[in-house]
Amino acid sequence: MSILMDDTLAGLLDGPRARGAFLLRSILTPPWSLRIEDRAPLSLVTMVRGRAWITSAEGDPVAVEPGEIAIVRGPTPYTVADEPDTPVQVTVGPGQVCTTVEGVDVGESRLLGVRTWGPDPGGSTVMLSGTYQLQREVGQRLIGALPPVLVRPVDAEDAALVSLLEAEVGKDKPGQELVLDRLLDLVLVSVLRAWLASPGTGSPGWYRAQHDPVVGEALRLLHADPAEAWTVATLAARCRVSRAALARRFTALVGEPPMNYLTSLRLALAADLLRETDATLGSAARQVGYGSAFALSSAFKRVRGMSPREYLRQAVPAR
Repeated sequence: MSILMDDTLAGLLDGPRARGAFLLRSILTPPWSLRIEDRAPLSLVTMVRGRAWITSAEGDPVAVEPGEIAIVRGPTPYTVADEPDTPVQVTVGPGQVCTTVEGVDVGESRLLGVRTWGPDPGGSTVMLSGTYQLQREVGQRLIGALPPVLVRPVDAEDAALVSLLEAEVGKDKPGQELVLDRLLDLVLVSVLRAWLASPGTGSPGWYRAQHDPVVGEALRLLHADPAEAWTVATLAARCRVSRAALARRFTALVGEPPMNYLTSLRLALAADLLRETDATLGSAARQVGYGSAFALSSAFKRVRGMSPREYLRQAVPAR
């Protein structure tokens, strides 16, 4: 999905992109409690009927009511339940394997239809969840700025998307996985944009900086052409300010110098290329602005503490 916005945020919002996301309608009867240990990087939860409480290891329980959407930042485990103190009944592990606390597999036995699961088809609680199985490196700056659990009201635009997502979840048609992936992306992007634009949310410095006439232009230039042989001097010239003024203003607003920001961006793009395509280290290096595979590997090791080869061994395969 391409986000058609001419700003820095576009590239970062384009990072968390669904690819074979796991979507499910859960029909539940209180008391119920699910322990989510799938180590997914990002999940969305919205209530069609009933209320849920999401409890993560990093904060107090957060309620999700009908008309709200929760974004849960992984891979830390969390619990979704009808009440915060309801004992866990089912654990959802990697690969969406569902087991009781006694270790009994209940995934298949509780299927109620296409992408629908629960112990009782007449349950009073209906929950939609979408889980991103993979996470692109280029979106890490945005995802890392999120609280562990973010709950936002569903506005009119989001409500239409959520209704469409709910209608499509139970369908089994050719290309349905792609349809659901794109709908999930649209819901996520809509919620994130609303959160970032809301006053008092503590939005990150790089987001506020994109509205600055000087730093915003610098960010747009870097994201538009990260492979360019940028220096602070050439960037400052394009922004029509002095080198010292740009460096000082960029660091103050974004939280790091412009060349540090560029290095992080290039390495994130290179990491995604290596994980998601058949690009060699050399071709990935050229695409993101390094003259050779050795130069990219050296930068990768200096900044991330590991070689690209070591990174790929640890990363979840994207292909």
